[in-house]
Amino acid sequence: MTSSSAATSLTREVTVLQGVPVVPGVRYAPVIRPGRMPQVDELSAGPEVAEAQRPAEAGRFAAAAAAVAGRLKDRAAHATGAASEVLAATAMLAQDRAWLGAAEKRINQGEPAVRATVEAAAQFTDLFTQMGGLMAERVTDLRDIRDRVVAELSGLAEPGVPVPDVPSILCAEDLAPADTAGLDPERIIALATTLGGPTSHTAIIARQLGIPCVVAVTGLDAVAPGTPVLVDGTRGTVEVDPDPDHARAQVDSAAAAAAATANWAGPGATRDGHPVAVLANVQDGASARAATQVPAEGIGLFRTELCFLNRDTEPTVGEQTEIYTEVLDAFPGRKVVIRTLDAGSDKPLRFAGHAEEANPALGVRGIRIAAGNPDLLDNQLEAIAAAAARSAASPWVMAPMIATPEEARNFAERVRAHGLTPGVMIEIPAAALLADRILAHVDFLSIGTNDLAQYTMAADRMSAELATLTDPWQPGVLALVAMAANAGAAVGKPVGVCGEAAADPLLACVLAGLGVSSLSAASAAVRAVGATLSAVTLAQCREAADAVLRTASAAQARAAALAVLG
Repeated sequence: MTSSSAATSLTREVTVLQGVPVVPGVRYAPVIRPGRMPQVDELSAGPEVAEAQRPAEAGRFAAAAAAVAGRLKDRAAHATGAASEVLAATAMLAQDRAWLGAAEKRINQGEPAVRATVEAAAQFTDLFTQMGGLMAERVTDLRDIRDRVVAELSGLAEPGVPVPDVPSILCAEDLAPADTAGLDPERIIALATTLGGPTSHTAIIARQLGIPCVVAVTGLDAVAPGTPVLVDGTRGTVEVDPDPDHARAQVDSAAAAAAATANWAGPGATRDGHPVAVLANVQDGASARAATQVPAEGIGLFRTELCFLNRDTEPTVGEQTEIYTEVLDAFPGRKVVIRTLDAGSDKPLRFAGHAEEANPALGVRGIRIAAGNPDLLDNQLEAIAAAAARSAASPWVMAPMIATPEEARNFAERVRAHGLTPGVMIEIPAAALLADRILAHVDFLSIGTNDLAQYTMAADRMSAELATLTDPWQPGVLALVAMAANAGAAVGKPVGVCGEAAADPLLACVLAGLGVSSLSAASAAVRAVGATLSAVTLAQCREAADAVLRTASAAQARAAALAVLG
């Protein structure tokens, strides 16, 4: 849309594009865009391969795919946190036998390797799109893998994000995980995408890097490289070619506000002393050690999937114990919440015997995998217990995708059998509605707002078209958060939030007002969340929460919170 700023420094109309805010912050810089390969259709043109040459052509394809997968694995090994998980999952997709087999079949029928790669990828992107849910997210990943394999076959440089000479704002239709995970936040100072949602790979990694980010931006594709833009990750706007003085003033104001948070040292509490623990989300020992560089009071979410993904066999109890010990040793004597394996759907395990599912997001994922693989959970709990004994720690352990009190009871019994403290994730609306009955069996709850928003709003959290529905500010989602928090308060058991909502400083205050006892976010967001909480009273948080629950949309909810909290 086009609007005229009321600021007196502006003397012309400025185009303001609206999107969904993801990571707060304001940046002003020229636009860069990812490099584009030649059209894959042009590269895939060519004669049929003679029958005698087909085995060699198939071998050429296999070598190119293996090279791409190897580079992605190497990047995953050298990354940490969300970036490592995303890259590992993409590397696994690059080795997926289904689409590789489809390409090889075409080559054996006479198609050149490049054409076979393009057509096999098209077959599976169509399939993923039809399946919807989290599988639809794999479309961007598979297209990225296709382009990398085609480049390898064609002797071209891998596609990706250029390294700018000056700090720049990266604008794209969408960003592949391999590109987002490798960004240098000193050179790429903000992100804006046409597609994506508030919990897409781009959004999650942007939070980890602390880069202001806006997704689902209407009209962004028309903004040419080199155009100066002002990205506001708090309001969710992209101003195209704004007045430079106005833009710099906005950046300076945001920088001053950010500087005020830099000295926050914890612990988490409102201005009048009401405690709200501010914790970190981690995925391995490296990210846990990085989290010790900020005032996190502990770990509110340790994602354990990393040691399971991209493997042909289940990691041994000993291997898992080593990984878990690294994390526990980073926060000795402090709270560490470990989530058991959250795989399935878009993160399949090769060794778990996943069947084809019509709708994987509603299928066998999270704790449901344990039904067909009971030793998987028991081995993991044994490893966690061994790591706890080695570190003299007392970790809390929670299960993802719990839907019923009976599931909670069964999980709690198995956790307590290993001498550990049991809890569950609240990601399914049924679990929020029955939180009081679930709490009869477990010692704590942790609300995963990413999936809770998806399932509450019946909207794929990776869909740009539905990004406003999966916004964690949706009043329907926050009403369920309030219900779970109230259930915990009634019996004196803690209820935290570990979804991406906890990284939003304004929303963090609302969550505290709803009765949430802890907030766990990417390390880069810890100071901003803690500092913002320390500037407001519990009464203000409760007033903001009440105001938000009376609204009818995410936009109204944000406005209501700002009206109370400023």
